[in-house]
Amino acid sequence: MPVDNQKRLRETAMSSQFGMNSQSGPIGSAAPAHFIGCDVGMTSIVVFDDRTGQTRTIVNRPADLARFAATLDDTCLALCEATGGHEKALLHALTQAGRAAHRADTRKVKAFIRSYGILGKTDAIDARALAAYGRERHAKLARWQAPDPEREQLQALVLTRRDLIADRQAYKNRLAAPGAAAVKRQLGQLIASFDEQIADLDREIAATIGQHAGLASDARAIRQIVGIGPTTAAALLALLPELGRLNRRHIAALAGLAPHPHQSGKTDAYRRVRGGRPELKRVLFMAAMVAAKSNPTQRALYERLLQKGKKKLVALTAVMRKLVVLCNALLRPNATGLAA
Repeated sequence: MPVDNQKRLRETAMSSQFGMNSQSGPIGSAAPAHFIGCDVGMTSIVVFDDRTGQTRTIVNRPADLARFAATLDDTCLALCEATGGHEKALLHALTQAGRAAHRADTRKVKAFIRSYGILGKTDAIDARALAAYGRERHAKLARWQAPDPEREQLQALVLTRRDLIADRQAYKNRLAAPGAAAVKRQLGQLIASFDEQIADLDREIAATIGQHAGLASDARAIRQIVGIGPTTAAALLALLPELGRLNRRHIAALAGLAPHPHQSGKTDAYRRVRGGRPELKRVLFMAAMVAAKSNPTQRALYERLLQKGKKKLVALTAVMRKLVVLCNALLRPNATGLAA
């Protein structure tokens, strides 16, 4: 069989697997007419348009992405995955051109691909899968909105601080390990350098929040809660920008603190929290430990759960969930002060 025919046969099979040939009617007049799957790499992006059935590769550079976005019409929805920041230039170009975009959760897209029984992994397959994912689920997909530059800066500072703390602890563990005497001086210097850098980041974080009226107001609001200090407040504002815009169930799920049922037949297994943003759980765990001791409301919740036979970790998780729900309530429009 000629090579062109083989390629065409593979593309037809892939389209059939992802349901590209079926016409799902748009829900409402604003529903997208076609979907652009963008598999983003460090230097290039593989693009698939489900209206034309064509796949092409563009360079991941602002100028090239701006030209690409200009070729799209306003009836499309472009989809990409989070790829460590390499997708930011694409999302910026699409936003500047006024085109709708969605940054998909990688885990959901992978599960979507597996649901079709596809075991192969190529950039073209992923681009087609993103387009199919958008066609099937577009009504429930949030459109991308560019974050505030100040909040992006705060997020970079908070995440860098997290990494430096982890590195410092690794060197402290190494210093305490047997046989570290030969490198004690060098390790001590490294730890001292980490201390200086972390302190400098703390000052930068405080200055960033103080210079931005919105962030400063939000930080003051959530610090009303006993257990939420400056470090926790900065982390919540940086890593959970959706605070104040979602309901309590959604914000708890986004923080990875919503208990999910595990029931089948007569078996109703233990409910566990899963998913969400793991860094938020680390931050809120320390805040919950403080709140369970010093915050009267949260201490009562913690002790009540222990009296019911709940494990300490379960009770602390409930306090963590309560803290993030309270923060969400305080940052809602027209919210009043809350002493909790």
